Amino acid sequence: MWGIQWTFAHNGEVPKFTQPKNPQSGCGTTEVPMLGRCTELIYLPVGDTDSEAVFCAMLNALRAEFTTLPTLPVLYEAIQRLSCEIVRGDEKETIFNFLLGCGTFTMFAFSWPGSREGSSVWNGLHYLVRCFPFTTAKLIDVDYAVDFNETNGENDRVAIIATKPLTHLENWKEMERG
Repeated sequence: MWGIQWTFAHNGEVPKFTQPKNPQSGCGTTEVPMLGRCTELIYLPVGDTDSEAVFCAMLNALRAEFTTLPTLPVLYEAIQRLSCEIVRGDEKETIFNFLLGCGTFTMFAFSWPGSREGSSVWNGLHYLVRCFPFTTAKLIDVDYAVDFNETNGENDRVAIIATKPLTHLENWKEMERG
């Protein structure tokens, strides 16, 4: 869209975007809820995941609202508004964490964390920014460590976003809801 490559990574469940299975084909339908000012579906999911449906709905809504790429603050506000619209009405059942890439250097993140019924696993988004002087990071779930002084220089900054903290003794922060 607008000559820009878009990427989308989603973790969670968005009930209003979950496609019912067609009993004859076993596949989901191609219906995508319309968001914002959207009146026409240009982008349609290839598969039947809520992730694809949400991504297509967001692209359709952005295309309906803007004829060209808006400024980043305006685009951010539109993505925030659409994200809240996606959650609205299903706040308790929805887990909606995503990263949306717009071109080479721009990334948006949104977090609507939660736990699936019967699960003690909290699905949110946590982030960490590493900068010089780098230290050694030790993974939580395996016995493995990386000395980032060996792979990064004085002018480097590294940001990591994950569902849960990945390393010990680092200042992970959970993103706020919404």
